[in-house]
Amino acid sequence: MAIQRKRVTTDPGHAIASAPVGRLRRLHRSELPEDTIELARFLIGKVLVRDHRGNRTSGRIVETEAYPVGDAAGHAFIGMTAANQSLFLAKGHAYVYLIYGSSYMCNVAAERRGIGAGVLLRALEPLQGMSVMQRRRGTTRLRELAKGPGRLAAAMAIDRLCDGIDLCAAGPLWLGADDERRAVPLARSVRIGLTKEVDRLLRFYERGNAYVSGPRDLRR
Repeated sequence: MAIQRKRVTTDPGHAIASAPVGRLRRLHRSELPEDTIELARFLIGKVLVRDHRGNRTSGRIVETEAYPVGDAAGHAFIGMTAANQSLFLAKGHAYVYLIYGSSYMCNVAAERRGIGAGVLLRALEPLQGMSVMQRRRGTTRLRELAKGPGRLAAAMAIDRLCDGIDLCAAGPLWLGADDERRAVPLARSVRIGLTKEVDRLLRFYERGNAYVSGPRDLRR
């Protein structure tokens, strides 16, 4: 599936060119690193694809946070429950939960089956279906469509029905790779909005990308 580069001008005051995509293919589970922190790094530059009600939306992952084994800030720290059991699936499955009663968070399960750990997807650079994302989000500003985990889920129509989906298999939500895409410059910082394990440098993002969320003064 080849996607052509095109210029979009719906962001007031800005002309933003969507990033070019070469040949997009589904990621194989065997490609995903076993280690949670390495998976958080690995996912930067990969593509999240959503097929929903006849519409395809996709975006390049530009920001992640790792929640490794034993991390007190992670949902798996308390052990497996009915709500977090998707975190204990084999690496590459989706774990989706609701926060503050209004926003969904999309995570990728890490490690081996039975070991709870995950990577939070924090921001996307939109690639396909921008007009659909705009309707879902109620804004025309491209840089705001999926900038932050709650916005990301809303733009991609991700909710609890996506919890447990195998992101490495054919389905409505999956991870892709563009083998023609060059490696991106990575940066890291502390994670955002936590009260536990606050000093760990487990947030990864594409340096200089305009779609990355978060304050600029985070410790790096």
